[in-house]
Amino acid sequence: MSHVLAIDLGTGGPKVALVAFGGEIVVAESEPVETQLGPGGAVEQRPRDWWSAIVRCARRLAAARPDAVAEVVAVAVTGQWAGTVATAADGEPLAPALTWLDSRGAPHARRVVAGGPRIAGYGAVKLARWVRLTGGAPSLSGRDPLGHILYLKAERPDVYEATATFLEPVDWLNLRLTGRCSASFDTATMHWVTDTRRPAAVDYDERLLRMAGIPREKLPELRPSASVVGPLTPSAAAELGLGEHVRVVTATPDTMSAAVGSGAVGDQAAHLYVGTSSWLSCHVPYKKTDPFHTIASLPAALPGRYLVSCEQQTAGACLARLRDEWLAGTAEARSGYDELTALAAKAPPGSGGVLFMPWLNGERTPVDDHLARGGWLGLALETSRAQLVRSVLEGVALNARWMQQAVERFCKRRLDPVTFIGGGACSPLWCQIFADVLGRGIRAAADPVHANVRGAALLAGLALGELRVEEIPQRVPIAATYVPDDATRATYDELFAQLVKAYRATKPIYHRPNGRTEASA
Repeated sequence: MSHVLAIDLGTGGPKVALVAFGGEIVVAESEPVETQLGPGGAVEQRPRDWWSAIVRCARRLAAARPDAVAEVVAVAVTGQWAGTVATAADGEPLAPALTWLDSRGAPHARRVVAGGPRIAGYGAVKLARWVRLTGGAPSLSGRDPLGHILYLKAERPDVYEATATFLEPVDWLNLRLTGRCSASFDTATMHWVTDTRRPAAVDYDERLLRMAGIPREKLPELRPSASVVGPLTPSAAAELGLGEHVRVVTATPDTMSAAVGSGAVGDQAAHLYVGTSSWLSCHVPYKKTDPFHTIASLPAALPGRYLVSCEQQTAGACLARLRDEWLAGTAEARSGYDELTALAAKAPPGSGGVLFMPWLNGERTPVDDHLARGGWLGLALETSRAQLVRSVLEGVALNARWMQQAVERFCKRRLDPVTFIGGGACSPLWCQIFADVLGRGIRAAADPVHANVRGAALLAGLALGELRVEEIPQRVPIAATYVPDDATRATYDELFAQLVKAYRATKPIYHRPNGRTEASA
């Protein structure tokens, strides 16, 4: 059976897997990469670190399964979206990559989108054009390539002038693999300068380029989603231990590959992802935008389709922060996530009234507020560690319920059941909490942490003509199903109401001039 080398460039580092066209994860490796935090909302990574980590992973895969590596016919890249690599003419990065968490472009993005009269911070005429053509609009938080490019243009003019092409991280990896500088219809969306009204024929729009202040020559050529970019370069093939005949397919944002890797590819078939961040999404046949809640249907990785795009900034990151920082020095900090969630199971639903607000790095859906910050409410002398841990699991789920309300209004239907993927789906307790909080059936996909690489491989199968879209659901087995427990409904209804009130009550604190901060609270 032929295989795909699938690369998922996560925020914490790449996962690299050998995946059969049938969706089976044969073997996978991962490597961490360092993230540099700086003043003013800087969150950067070094592209060379990505490539070095990928090569190390690929070599370990080759040592573990040389038989499967010999059958690799394609490389498929997915990963973090809305980042920016300023690339020189020779393909080398000119500076560290600005990740999707980097908000230094906020003041520059706000100036570009301003104009009177205003709607939700945007000039009404500009907003109408962006929404009509792209399906969305530049983020007021600056956390997208347009904000990044505007930041470099204003504050790093040396880098901006020397840049031949601004690329998404996954598109930079494809350049490193093939020597060809390009973007797919779906990866290019977050630049907000493409006309997406025909998802099978996306192209740059001159009016949008002028509004954004970005010259066309600094952006890559566009290719259809799920298509072949070209073969590996000899140097890339040698480093990865693959043959030069291996073809590289268009890269895909993690949200798009996860949707495919969940198996939920039918219209209105919903999936929930919980990793560092989280989202609730589904494919739809229409282009639509809700700018007030930061939701839009954008070109999907499946050719000719749209995917509902939304995001909550920190989900699994909250649990990681709890273990690695807030419980530092304790036995819980030295344990794995299974032990941590086992501790949470000792606390009853509702965590004794302790409410965790998960906005550690701002928020996007249903409120676009990069100044929002998190914390606990209801702590008392008798609050236990079990209650603290469970409150984090519940707080993330309650925040997802806030997103769920906006997404279901957007889709004009109840999304039930929901396929659960990402690291959060590994925890039976968290699966049940999500079922109870959302009031929806939860279908935990098998091998959920590898949904992205599975999706990338399945898309490679589409690109090479080895697979049809309607065959995808049967390639993703479901490990377990969870139904809502009616006994918890009143508890979670009350906590959810408190969460929304907590955001509205704390917003003035973080938005006042002397309360502005880019550091997590």
